Amino acid sequence: MRSIHLGTYVSIFGLIGLAGLAPAPVFAQNAAPQTTTANPSPDNAPNGEIVVTAQRRAEKQVDVPITITALSNQKLTDAGVQQLADISKLTPSLRFDNASGFFQPTIRGVGTPVTTSGGGSNVGIYIDGFYSPNPLAADFQLAKVQSVDVLKGPQGTLFGHNTTGGAIQVTTTDPSTTTDLEGKISYGRFNEIRQQAYASFGLAQNVAFDIEGSHSSGDGYLTNISDGRRVGDWHDWSVRTGLKFWLGSNVSVLLRYQHSSINDPNPALTASYFNPSFGGGQPFFAAPGQYTYSPNQVALGSTPGDDLFITMKSDVYQGTIKADLGFADLTSYSQYRKETVNQNISLDYAGTATFDLGLPNHNSTWSQEFLLTSKKGSKLQWTAGLFGFGNVDTYLTFADVSGGVPISPPARIGGSSTNTQSFAAFVDATYELTPRLFLTAGARYSHDEVIDAYFNSATFPANVTHDPSIGFPVPSIRSNHVTPRAVIRFKPDDRSSLYASFTEGYKASIIDVGGSCQDSSSNFGNPPFTCNPIKPEKIDSYEVGYKFDNRRFSFDLSAFYYNYRDLQVSVYLNSTAYILNAATSHIYGLDGQFTGKLTNNLELDAAGAWTHARFVRFNNAPDYVSCPSLIGAAACGAGGISFLVPGNTLANSTMERTPEFSGDVMLRYTHELANGKLALSSGLNYTSKVYFGYAGNQFPQSGYATVDARAQWTDPTNRYTVAVYGVNLTNKRYMTEVQASNFGIGANWNKPVTYGVEFGAKF
Repeated sequence: MRSIHLGTYVSIFGLIGLAGLAPAPVFAQNAAPQTTTANPSPDNAPNGEIVVTAQRRAEKQVDVPITITALSNQKLTDAGVQQLADISKLTPSLRFDNASGFFQPTIRGVGTPVTTSGGGSNVGIYIDGFYSPNPLAADFQLAKVQSVDVLKGPQGTLFGHNTTGGAIQVTTTDPSTTTDLEGKISYGRFNEIRQQAYASFGLAQNVAFDIEGSHSSGDGYLTNISDGRRVGDWHDWSVRTGLKFWLGSNVSVLLRYQHSSINDPNPALTASYFNPSFGGGQPFFAAPGQYTYSPNQVALGSTPGDDLFITMKSDVYQGTIKADLGFADLTSYSQYRKETVNQNISLDYAGTATFDLGLPNHNSTWSQEFLLTSKKGSKLQWTAGLFGFGNVDTYLTFADVSGGVPISPPARIGGSSTNTQSFAAFVDATYELTPRLFLTAGARYSHDEVIDAYFNSATFPANVTHDPSIGFPVPSIRSNHVTPRAVIRFKPDDRSSLYASFTEGYKASIIDVGGSCQDSSSNFGNPPFTCNPIKPEKIDSYEVGYKFDNRRFSFDLSAFYYNYRDLQVSVYLNSTAYILNAATSHIYGLDGQFTGKLTNNLELDAAGAWTHARFVRFNNAPDYVSCPSLIGAAACGAGGISFLVPGNTLANSTMERTPEFSGDVMLRYTHELANGKLALSSGLNYTSKVYFGYAGNQFPQSGYATVDARAQWTDPTNRYTVAVYGVNLTNKRYMTEVQASNFGIGANWNKPVTYGVEFGAKF
């Protein structure tokens, strides 16, 4: 906890120190500057150009040598995007997969299914410039969002560790002194109600305040076959406030607080997985009537109080200071966030209640970043920064049900904790060699460490000398990294751009505190035990691309090649999930997108990605085996339990969670109706075959397509809207995840067709 307190003080001093940069007439009576848009949507961008902050400074997208999917508020609305994970249907090669409440994005085959203390994701999620590292909080309802940008490819220089796959930037609206009142409410299938209200106004001439509240709830669509009950009811609510004030004309300060509460068991509600190669997939302790393969059913116990659940409470405190220093712009990002998750997970994915695992998580994060960016107009455009980050990630494990009998109170069986810290300095600069030729070079130096790590267990013998409330300490690890970036870019004219780039990225080292660290066989049953060293993942990225934008049509095409090594994977050894550096892969492919106004009333968006992702070599690749039908009984777990068994060496094998092709097409048609505006939109999303198994050759899901549509009418005053919408109109059912344990195999399925009506008003 000492590190968390230190980080909090650093953030506070960052706020106070930058406030001191304000000029003397800090309360000047001139009108407050109008809020500016750092990442405007295409509708609000000057001259219709798309502006992004992918290089940590505002630039036209056509001039940024990175593959970017830029999603405006209009696109998000047209596509029916509610949760962050929904953006995958607008972003080829992006997937959001989950294991229970753990959501992990994957871009171009770069992602991870590993969930452990301090494990983190391979894709960084940033909200208004602030890093959100907790995979249990990675999928959330979007607030008053202005845009979402998905940066494909490693972003190690500009964004740091754990961005080997890329980064997702969510930009929301700042408070304004101009009064803005908005609200909307929708009602849909399964009694789904979503309500949202937003207000922004001036408290004084130089002070603006906004507040947003949302509440959503719905009935579950799954039937528990044990007693016929409908299960999966969910609800969440959040409130978010912001106070922005201007200290003279050169400094602005934005303070934000957000509280969220989520109660949604659906990610934990799994059916059993069916596959003939596993004898059909019947759970090992289940009898007929205690399991189901149906996407509309689940097998739980017959007592409502014993149902599976996932709840989360989140508190986020943020401070952003922007100062015009004359020669450059300085921004300070100070953050403290705390997320508390409680979840109950079935390990046999059936109604036997053989063993339900309670897995609470306490996650605290502090971060402080200082970002300095050059002024526009000179031949040299640059970005420099300092970054500090700390994350305490603590898991507690309980036996909630054992042998089919609920345990009250749940029995503590262990837990683990890590304190991950990162400190970095970076610089990235673009120089105009000629009016058409540009050279970019940058580097980031990072120091990463994992400290204060420990685990505890109910099985420690009495003679072990440690505090059971804290746990058995694990040695700290530290490492240093330099991640360079180099780009050459040529502009044939002001509407197009050609580039070639090299970028490095890495996913930080972690401690296998939940696995090998607890293996008593490493020291003959006596502590201290030996932890398996987990090296950082590293990736070298080479990309060439072409971009064109004449404000009516835009077209991007890129080709890439990745050398991806030391992948961190999880395998079962000695009946424990170990994390190993077990794989090297090569990934290459193509990304393309087109946006254009075919007529004054008809717009087309189309995008596609082809990704060839293969393990070059994967030692000790885990396969899920069925005991004792497929292998000898000696290789099975106790009692004939099947589980992931290492030992295979794979070469040229498909990587998991990576479809060869994914794409989407959206049409939007507008027409005047009753003096108002009618907007009709429809989107098609397609994903080819994908594998969920670690080895990339098990648990397949065949290719599938979904269709969404929306019709919205806006009244002549542009204040009121009414819309009808449909999501997954063809009612296509597909698996969104396959989960395997020593007790069985579970399958999560997508939601069936939903439809509803929405009303909105703004003043």
